[in-house]
Amino acid sequence: MSPQSRLVVVHPDAQILAEAAASRLLTRILDLQSVRSPVHVVLTGGTVGIKTLAAVAKNPLRDAVDWTGVHLWWGDERYLPAGDADRNETQAREALLDHLDVLPAENVHAMPSVDGDVDVDAAAALYAEELARFAPEGAAAPVFDITLLGMGPDAHVASLFPGHPGGTVTGQSTVGVRNSPKPPPERVSLTFETIQASHEVWIIAAGAEKADAVKAGLAGADKAEAPVAAAVGAQLTLWLLDSAAAGR
Repeated sequence: MSPQSRLVVVHPDAQILAEAAASRLLTRILDLQSVRSPVHVVLTGGTVGIKTLAAVAKNPLRDAVDWTGVHLWWGDERYLPAGDADRNETQAREALLDHLDVLPAENVHAMPSVDGDVDVDAAAALYAEELARFAPEGAAAPVFDITLLGMGPDAHVASLFPGHPGGTVTGQSTVGVRNSPKPPPERVSLTFETIQASHEVWIIAAGAEKADAVKAGLAGADKAEAPVAAAVGAQLTLWLLDSAAAGR
């Protein structure tokens, strides 16, 4: 595949999108495991993102994956107490991770939760340290094989919002986000530099309310206005959409 290829795939509705994305994800992991290990995957939250993880849990291909050779990370997280129902980690555990008995606990790299006097910037720094532990020499983070990203109607990805300073951070792998335009106000996010170093970035979006953001992203809008436009993989950027998000 040529460098920075882009592929857009449209499915009839959100449920079929989630099931197709799950099958595609499992197949891609299996393909990668046929040539090397470990495989690093970044998970996303959001309605269709969690639907995708739930579909992975029900897909028979999941048992063909060597989960001991898969490391799971997150693109962003709401800075809330551990176990809070609004945390992406909590939702991912309920949808998928709790069903994978063979997945080693040490392969699940959750972003920090609220803990005493640790502020959101320190939490982001802690996650940066965890990323660095698995990074190749000279890099700040592992090279992610697949980064899954949801997208908001405002075209935000991870916790990188239009016009927000988090989207302009360089020279670091993570950022603590304050005053988020979407609650809760404090979050931890990967930076664009980290996202763009991923081999493949998969943007999963469903619903007519996302159609304008999809259009802006595919048109290459300025990332200050449509952050999703900057969510590109080093080898592949894959847009997985339902027909409503695709404007069809």
